[in-house]
Amino acid sequence: MKFTPPDHLFVYIILEIILDIYLPIKQVVYSPLTYLGIPLIIFGLYLNWIHVYRTFKKAKTHFDVYKKPNALVTTGFFRISRNPTYLGMSLTILGLAILLGSLINFIFPIIFVVLTNHFCIKIEEKNLEEKFGRKYLNYKTKVRRWI
Repeated sequence: MKFTPPDHLFVYIILEIILDIYLPIKQVVYSPLTYLGIPLIIFGLYLNWIHVYRTFKKAKTHFDVYKKPNALVTTGFFRISRNPTYLGMSLTILGLAILLGSLINFIFPIIFVVLTNHFCIKIEEKNLEEKFGRKYLNYKTKVRRWI
């Protein structure tokens, strides 16, 4: 069984909520500023579940980190970020941390970015290089990993 980035997203969301309820450490964001988390959550979910899904469906490729891709997607938000899916997930987790406002929750966006960079993105980049070679390397020099 493989632990995918969406699995991480759901686990971190659940952990943020549970820790906010049972182990709230110092409130660092107060209302009404906590509501700034809502647009981040909405934009993160849009990036991840709507935009990227449609873009991948149109390109006839898949989301599986562990499989070789069918197409190199460089349109839409992929012109700005090589990983808008992970960017969307990060924004969702960060938005929830802001919405909840407790210091403990701000560890999860950091953990997500570090683990995603170290594990998922390295696997994907290796697969993309093997499949698309120079075309991917050129894209990689023009577009940043996150933003």
